[in-house]
Amino acid sequence: MARRTFRIAVAAALALMSASAGALAEDILSLPNLSYRSGPFASTGAPLMNGQRDYMAMINERDGGINGVKLGYEECETGYSLLKGVECFERTKATGIVTQPWSTAIALQLLSRSNADRIPILTPGYGFSAVSDGQIFKWAFNLPASYWDGVSMILRYVSDGNLEALRGKKIVLLHLDAPYGEDPIPLLRSLADRHGFAFVPIPVGIKEMQNQSAQWQRIGVENPDLVLLWGWGTMNAGAITEAVKVGFPMDRFIGIWWSGHDGDLKGVGEAAKGYRSLSWSAPVSDSRAMQDIKKYVLDPKRTEIGEGEFDWVFYQRGVLISMFTVEAIRVAQEHFDGRIVSAEQLRWGLENLKLDEARLAEIGVTEMIAPFATSCEDHTGHSGAWMLEWDGSKFVKQSELLQADQAVIVSLVEAEAKKYAEANRPWAVNDGCAP
Repeated sequence: MARRTFRIAVAAALALMSASAGALAEDILSLPNLSYRSGPFASTGAPLMNGQRDYMAMINERDGGINGVKLGYEECETGYSLLKGVECFERTKATGIVTQPWSTAIALQLLSRSNADRIPILTPGYGFSAVSDGQIFKWAFNLPASYWDGVSMILRYVSDGNLEALRGKKIVLLHLDAPYGEDPIPLLRSLADRHGFAFVPIPVGIKEMQNQSAQWQRIGVENPDLVLLWGWGTMNAGAITEAVKVGFPMDRFIGIWWSGHDGDLKGVGEAAKGYRSLSWSAPVSDSRAMQDIKKYVLDPKRTEIGEGEFDWVFYQRGVLISMFTVEAIRVAQEHFDGRIVSAEQLRWGLENLKLDEARLAEIGVTEMIAPFATSCEDHTGHSGAWMLEWDGSKFVKQSELLQADQAVIVSLVEAEAKKYAEANRPWAVNDGCAP
């Protein structure tokens, strides 16, 4: 594993940093990524990292970077370890203009550090949902949608837009026993109280991910109307396998976007047909961006993705995540009239993204993600999402674009953001939005 990881790192370095012979160090932007190609979640981490790396490699090869500046995508392996994640941040912060922790637990540890060190922390579709509040979380971004957005969209979907239809029903949250799995609980409890449905959280420890017989016995006793899956890595495959084994109906089983990985479902195949996962991204392999990745990165063998991975939800989601960074750099370059972007300038770019339909078409990712925009006050953008359904061999769109009810989320965001700032004094809030 170590030798293969080394080969990947070398290939990535060659593909991403191959500048002309006279290129200078200042012509490369350092973009650290706290990756995990090893550890208990490696099977899900690898395609996400591959997609991110390959999009930046494509931009470097096709365009020569962004306005002549190469993208220095740099992985620091954490194995999903909190301690290693903090070590990677400290190791890369001197030159990096952004950090991606790739774990809600690591993200929580880095919130105060990135705030003090004035480095943007990017947690796309994960992390603490309250970082939507850009006035308090000046340096943190969880675009394009938060877990609380996900809760709202799923419940609106199953209730046809009327959460009162859930009154008297029972909803189980089968979740990883970690900050990631716990993040949706406050909103689910609030909505349960408001709309009169029973809410039962059932945690799964890391050592239980592959054998969830105890949790599914509990689900059998509870006999819920709906099971929400907030799983990760082998926990997803374990949950779906166990659901099939006990005969739990797939039409009553819905996962968040990190529980919709092709690799997790491949082993279950036809038996999992009908399982659904909410997703703010959708695979479109014939899109222009994906075909350019094929042309400039895959065909010249500048990647080590696995067989079939190109078409997977997670690989293409990784592509979109790098697109966010690339577009933020473009915005910052234009606004500050310069090629080399600092961490503070990139923060401005991340909070001034406008990815409307026209821009998404120019990038070549139409239908892969819904339009959204960020602002100084809103560090999420709330793009909306689709329900994807497993057809026995792949995920396909099963719904129109869904939107979260921000009216029920905003008060929780404000309350939790203020609580965090109070508990972590002194905390530097936004001192006004730049023009």
